Amino acid sequence: MSKTTALFNLIIKRNISVTTPREGKRNFRKFVIPNKRGSRLHKQNQAGPNPELEIDKRGVRDTGYVLNGRFVKVPEMIPELIVPDLTGCDLKPYVSYKAEDVIQSEFTAQQLFDAVYSRKIVTDFKENKLTEDGEPLEPSDEEKLQPEEAVQRAKRTGSDIF
Repeated sequence: MSKTTALFNLIIKRNISVTTPREGKRNFRKFVIPNKRGSRLHKQNQAGPNPELEIDKRGVRDTGYVLNGRFVKVPEMIPELIVPDLTGCDLKPYVSYKAEDVIQSEFTAQQLFDAVYSRKIVTDFKENKLTEDGEPLEPSDEEKLQPEEAVQRAKRTGSDIF
């Protein structure tokens, strides 16, 4: 009889406490409540400097970092949309599914050389405007560029590399 009484007291005394001061968070921390869900009190707690629960960002990256408790914005991390000026453009925003596929081969370094330099080299050779080393006597703006400048120009916005 004493064993059943002890067992009965054990069963009655074990319970889950969901008290008002804790808002039930003690026993339910493993259940993630996204930012758009939850009560007004939950949202106020999330907005503070040290939120109790993990803030769900839904896959959006921060545009900076926290340093000594202060958020530092990094301008390079802010997405920038570069939209061309389309005033006077005859093209429409819709492309029909019946449009033919455009098949274009890869633009190679040889094709780039032929498009930019080959005509000038041929004309300089025919008109004897080259030095003994093969350098032009009257170089164009592209031929005057230093390698660092050429790389910097190629990486600029609107250079069609990217």
